[in-house]
Amino acid sequence: MNFDYNETQSMIAQSIKDFAEKNIRPNIMEWDEAQIFPIPLFKKLGEMGFMGVLVPEEYGGSGLGYHEYITVVEEISKVDPSIGLSVAAHNSLCTNHILTFGNEEQKKKWLPKLATAEYIGAWGLTEHNTGSDAGGMNTTAVKDGDSWIVNGAKNFITHAISGDVAVVIVRTGEKGDSKGMTAFVFEKGMPGFSSGKKENKLGMRASETAELVFDNCRVPDANRLGEVGQGFVQAMKILDGGRISIGALSLGIAKGAYEAALKYSKERYQFGQPISSFQGISFKLADMATEIEASELLLHKAAFLKQQHKPVTTLGAMAKMYASEACVKIANEAVQIHGGYGYTKDFPVEKFYRDSKLCTIGEGTTEIQKLVISRNLLKE
Repeated sequence: MNFDYNETQSMIAQSIKDFAEKNIRPNIMEWDEAQIFPIPLFKKLGEMGFMGVLVPEEYGGSGLGYHEYITVVEEISKVDPSIGLSVAAHNSLCTNHILTFGNEEQKKKWLPKLATAEYIGAWGLTEHNTGSDAGGMNTTAVKDGDSWIVNGAKNFITHAISGDVAVVIVRTGEKGDSKGMTAFVFEKGMPGFSSGKKENKLGMRASETAELVFDNCRVPDANRLGEVGQGFVQAMKILDGGRISIGALSLGIAKGAYEAALKYSKERYQFGQPISSFQGISFKLADMATEIEASELLLHKAAFLKQQHKPVTTLGAMAKMYASEACVKIANEAVQIHGGYGYTKDFPVEKFYRDSKLCTIGEGTTEIQKLVISRNLLKE
């Protein structure tokens, strides 16, 4: 394999770096402190093609692959992980679900607006009492003529308030039946479809997280994605790609924290020399750099399999699990290298530290990744 950035990846990386320095970095702490979800920023990202990275050009997207997609999410997350998280959720969950399982009419209706960020996308699977146990969901849809009546709620949903379109998996059969769930597209303004409580989070505070509420919401059958009963199966396939997204987000956090720590260690003098010259610090940097390399290799191998339309469930789970756990460790060490200053908001590592933890939880916890990996290994 060629591990060098191709021309497109190099161009994307430079474009994102320039954009982030101008439009994201000056606002990081304001957005974080006030939990501002900066919609105008995502409109600009949409104009640049970064909100429809995987969407074919015929539907208004950039028509790029997973290696380029990793580059986009990683580079944004090196500056502000919460913006990287929202870009990832919009691209890999909502937009990709419609791209993968929508019919031609549905693709033409929603993808051009999602790819340009005219619409912000949300995706709903998790409920209050069903996190990892998604099959036990309580949100139901009952057929009524050429529509479905939906009741229930989803929580921890990215863009639940500001999203224009949401792909939501609801129960249309028996609870616990993997063939008893179906995916629908909901649009803002539908009667009975609203958003609820916004979460006040430890990190990722500029990425909006809230409830979706359904109160006798009538959704047309034309908004159904795929066959009745296939929603859970679809969701698991979408999460295969989503894990690559969270891996890329983790990689960006790890690189951002490491680069800040490396720079500080060369500038901070103690006992007449830079702290990087002390073995205690230099060995930390060595471990951090090695874990970043390992994360990156796993991620791009998963991306390669995804591009080749080969099974990616096991490797995607491995990449997500390893990269997310590594980014938490790296962010922790970055704070330690900064000492007391790492605990203040004057330096970037405290935010990387807060933001990193979400990566071991979102789109399948570390424990769920181990379950996925071990089950697949034992099948072989």
